[in-house]
Amino acid sequence: MSKSANDYKSLVLIPRKWGLLPTLDMYILREFLIKLSILVLVFVILFILSDVFNDLDNFLEAGAPLSDFLMYLMLKLPGNVRFVMPIAMLLGCMWTMAAFGKNLEVTAMRASGVSLFRCGGPILLVGFAVTLLNIYFNEALVPYTEREALVLRESTANRSFEQNMLTYRSPDNQRNWFFRSFVNGKKNSGVMLKKYREHNALEWDLAAQRAEYKPGEGWLFHNVIYTPYSRDGLMQKKSIRHKTFFLPVDQVPESDNDIVNAIKDEEELPTWVIWSLVQRNPDMADRMQNIYMTVFYYRLAFPWACFLAVFLGIPLATKNERSGNLLALIMAVVIIVIYIVIAQVFMVLGKQGLLPAPIAGLMPTIAFIIYGYCKVFYHKA
Repeated sequence: MSKSANDYKSLVLIPRKWGLLPTLDMYILREFLIKLSILVLVFVILFILSDVFNDLDNFLEAGAPLSDFLMYLMLKLPGNVRFVMPIAMLLGCMWTMAAFGKNLEVTAMRASGVSLFRCGGPILLVGFAVTLLNIYFNEALVPYTEREALVLRESTANRSFEQNMLTYRSPDNQRNWFFRSFVNGKKNSGVMLKKYREHNALEWDLAAQRAEYKPGEGWLFHNVIYTPYSRDGLMQKKSIRHKTFFLPVDQVPESDNDIVNAIKDEEELPTWVIWSLVQRNPDMADRMQNIYMTVFYYRLAFPWACFLAVFLGIPLATKNERSGNLLALIMAVVIIVIYIVIAQVFMVLGKQGLLPAPIAGLMPTIAFIIYGYCKVFYHKA
C-alpha cells in the first residue's frame, strides 16, 4: 500500500531538538570528561617530570627537605595546567566526537533531530567553564604561584636570597634606577636615581643609602646626596646632602611593584598590571607601548582558546565518521600548531609596531573561533 506525501514527510522531517536531553547530555559529558581527564593527567605528569629533571638537583645540593621540593612542584602546577588546557580541550573534543562518529553515534543523533551543535552542547559548556578557569589562573593564581615558586627555589639555594644589583629604566626614558639590593615592599639599599631632560641631557642624580615606596604618595630616600647638572647635562653643580628626600608620584610615577614587574617577562604579567602600567605612563616609548599592549590583547584572547578548541573540534572530528580516532588526533595537533604559529607571528608583528596591537593580539583567536562557528553551523554530514 502506497504512502501519501504527508505520510512520507512525517517520516523524514524530524523536528530539531534544542531542549534538555538528560540521558544524551550526561552520556556525552561523561565520555568527554573521561578523555579530557586522561589527557590533562598525561600532560601534567610530563610537565612535573620536566620540573623534576630541571630543578631537583638544586634542592638536593642545598640539602632541602623533600617537603620543600613537593611544595615547589605544587606551586608550578597551576602554570602547567593553564598551558595544557586548550590543547587538552581540543584533543579531548576531537577524540570524543571521532569515537562517536566511528560508531555512527553522531549519525544516529542527527537522524533523531539532534543537530551537530546540539550534540556538542555539553562539551561547549565545559569549554566555557574552562575558559573562566583559565581567566582566573591568568589574572590571579599563576602570577602568584610562579613568583612563590621562584622565591622558594632561589631561597633554598641561597638562604639570604634577595633581588640584587637591579637596574630599571622608566617607560618614558626619563629616569634610570640602580639598586644594589632590592626587596619589594621593604627598604632598599644602595639606591641611585638619574633624572634626564629631553634629548637625554642629565638633569640631576641622587645617591641614597636607603629608599622606600609610600603607596599613593611617592618615594622616600634616606641619607641622600643630591647633585644637579647644567642645562646641557655635562657640568656637575654642587652636591647637596639630605637626611631624607621625598619625590612625589607626579614626579616619579613608578612604584616598587612597577620595578618588580619590569624585571619579569611582559608575557608573565596579569592584564590589569599591563593596563595600569600603560595608563600611568602616557609618555611611554612607542616601542614599549606596542609590546605591552600586544601582550595585553593576546592575554585577553588566549583563555578563549579553550572555546576555540571546541568550536573547531566538533565539526572536524565528525567530518568523516569512519576515519577513526588517529586521524582526528593528527588533525587536532595540526590545528593547534597552526594556531600557535599564527598567533606568535602576529605577536611579533604587533610588538614591532607593524600591526596595531588589538589586531595582533586578538585577530588569530577571533578568526579561528569564527571559522569553527561556521564549521559547526554549515557542516554537512
